[in-house]
Amino acid sequence: MGERLSRARVRSFVGRDDELGRFEAALAGDPQAPFAFYVYGPGGIGKSTLLRRLADHARTAGRSLVELDGRFVSRDPADFERAAGPFLDVPGTVLFVDSFEHCQWLESWLWHHFLPRAADDTLVVLAGRLAPQPQWTADPAWSRLLHVSELEPFSEEQARSLLVAAQIRPELRDRVLRFAGGNPLALSLAAATGSAGCGREEIWAPTADVLRTLLAGLIGEVPTAAHRRALEVAAQAHSTSEELLAAVLPGEDVHPLFAWLRDLPFMESTHRGLHPHDAARETLAADLRWRAPNAFEGIRRRLADEYLRILREAPEERVWTVTDELFFLFREGETLARLRTWSREDEVHDRPLHPDDIDAVLRMAEETEGAASAELVRYWARRQPQAFSVYRLVTTGRIVAFTARLALPAPPDPQDLATDPVIAAAWRHTDATAPVRAGEHIGVSRFSIYPERYQVPSRVIDLSSSRAQAEAARARGRAYGFAVYQDAVTWGERVKGTLDDTGARPRVGEHTYGVFGVDWRQVPVEAWLRRFIAPGEAPVPSGPSPVSRTVFDQAVREALAHWRDADAFAACALLRTRLAADLDDPVEELRVLLRRAVDDLGRDPRGVRAREALTAGHFSGAPTQEAAARRLGLPYGTYRRHLRQGLDLLGEALWQRELHDPR
Repeated sequence: MGERLSRARVRSFVGRDDELGRFEAALAGDPQAPFAFYVYGPGGIGKSTLLRRLADHARTAGRSLVELDGRFVSRDPADFERAAGPFLDVPGTVLFVDSFEHCQWLESWLWHHFLPRAADDTLVVLAGRLAPQPQWTADPAWSRLLHVSELEPFSEEQARSLLVAAQIRPELRDRVLRFAGGNPLALSLAAATGSAGCGREEIWAPTADVLRTLLAGLIGEVPTAAHRRALEVAAQAHSTSEELLAAVLPGEDVHPLFAWLRDLPFMESTHRGLHPHDAARETLAADLRWRAPNAFEGIRRRLADEYLRILREAPEERVWTVTDELFFLFREGETLARLRTWSREDEVHDRPLHPDDIDAVLRMAEETEGAASAELVRYWARRQPQAFSVYRLVTTGRIVAFTARLALPAPPDPQDLATDPVIAAAWRHTDATAPVRAGEHIGVSRFSIYPERYQVPSRVIDLSSSRAQAEAARARGRAYGFAVYQDAVTWGERVKGTLDDTGARPRVGEHTYGVFGVDWRQVPVEAWLRRFIAPGEAPVPSGPSPVSRTVFDQAVREALAHWRDADAFAACALLRTRLAADLDDPVEELRVLLRRAVDDLGRDPRGVRAREALTAGHFSGAPTQEAAARRLGLPYGTYRRHLRQGLDLLGEALWQRELHDPR
C-alpha cells in the first residue's frame, strides 16, 4: 500500500525540481550537498506535499525516517529530543518536521544544541510558514550546511500539468487557471472536484474568495444534515477525533460521518484526529459563520462543553492539551486578546520546583518585589513546594520565571495569616462575603515573577493561567479563586468581567498588591471559563437560583462524577440549585432524588439502555468507564453513546423539576 501511495504521489507531483535535486544529491552522499533543508512559504503553497515527496525519496534510498508535526510538538525540548531520538543515534536517519511555525521557539535550541549532535550521514528537513532567523543563513559555519528555499506559486506550465494529471476537461482548464492562479492548494482542490464540478463559469471567481468558492464546489451536496454538522465541528475544533465528534453530536452514528470527513481532500490525519488544512479551515469556518451563524455558535458551545468535561475528568497528561484546544476555539475573542499574548517569542516551558532552583527563585523575587516578598517565597516554598512552577527558556534552559498557585484549606492556618498579609487579606474577604466551610478550600495564584516581563502579559502568565484554570476545573471543594497583582489599576481593567476586585490592598515591604477573586460556589468554574473565553455571551446569573440550563446540566454531571466521594458530593454545585433548596437533609435527600430520577428513565423503553449505562458508570462501583462497559457487555463506544443519552435525558428531567416542581 505504501508503494501504491508513493506511485500516486509521483504521478500527481509537479514542480519543485530544484528542491528535489538538492535532496537527491544529499541522499547520495554528495559532500557538497546540504545537511539541513529549510522550506518555507504561506499556507497552501505545497510544503507538506513536498515533504511527503522527499520522504518517499528517502524511503526508496533505504533511509530510516523520523516524521514530526510541529502542531503537536511539546513546549519541552526534552520531549522533542525523545521523539526524534533515532536522529541522534541511528546513522543515516532523515528527520522531517512539518508545520515548523507551530514550534518555532525551538529554532535556536535546534541549531545550537540538537542538530550538532546528529548521527553520521543524517539529514534534516524543516518546513514552515516563517523564514529562518537570519543569523543561521549568515553564520559561516551553517551557510554551507543549510539550504533555505522559499516555495513560490506554480508557473502556468506546472499548474496546467497538474490539471492534466487530474483529468480536468481541456475546455475547462483555462477557467480553472484564471480562478486558481498558481496556488497549489487551490489547484489541488479544483482538481479534486474534477470536471463535474466545473460546469459553470461563475464558479471560478478570480478574487480573494477563491478558496471559499472552491470549497463550496468541492464539498458539493452534503449527504445529510448530520454530515453538515460534522463538517461544522471539524471546521472549529483544533483536531477532531471520532470520540469528540460523538460527544458534540450525541445520538448520531458518527463512524460513517468521521469516515466521510477523513476522505475530504483538505483533511489531514494526525495522531490526535483530523486536522483541516489551515487555509481550508479558515475559509470553511468563515463560510459557515456567515451561512449558519446560530449553528456555528451552537457547535462551538458544545465543543467548549466537551473540552471542559475533559478538563475535569481526563488524565493529568491530557489536561494542558485540552486547555489549548479550548482557547483555540475563542482565539479571536476580545478578552483573550487582552490577557494572552499568543506569542512564541522567548518561548518557555514549566517544570515543578526542584531544590536546586531555590536560590534562583529567591533571587528573582528579591529583584522584582524586594526582600520581604523573597522571605514569603521562602516560607511558601517550604510549606507548599508542589505549588511552585519554574519556567525555563526553551532555547537555552535558563530559568527566567516562577509562579506559585497555593491551595489553602479551611479553617486558615493562624501561622499563614500572621506571616503573609496577602493571604490574610484573601481570607478576610471570604469571611466578609461568604465564609469557606469545612471541607472546602481556596486557591491563590500568589506569585508570578518574571523579572524581564514583570506582571505584563507574557507566555509565563499564559501558561500559569492555563494551569490555574485547569486546576480550578478539576479541584473538589474549591470555594474561591484569587489572583494577586502589584499593578492593581492596570490588571483591574484587564480582568474586568472575569475576576472581581476585592478592594484589598495589602502591603508587603515597599509594595502594595491588588487581590482579585471569584466565588466558585456562585459561578461554577465551567460557566466562568466560558464567560472568560466568550464574553459576548449573556452573563451567568450569580446566586444559587436561577441558573442557566448549561450550568445546571454541568452541575448534574458533577454530582454524578462525585457520587462515591462523600466530601466532594457535599460540595457539589447541584446542592445550590432550587432542586435542593428546601430539603431537610440536602446531601442525603439529593442522593435519593438523583438515584430515583435515574431509575425513572427506565419507565420509557427508549431510556432503558440510558438508565443501565448511568447505573453501571456511577452507582455500581466500576472504577472506570471501560470497566462499566465490560459489566454491561457492551463495546466502549456503544456504552459511551448510551451514557451520553442518559445524561441528556436525566438533565432534561431534573431541569423540568428545577423550573416547575423542585420537590
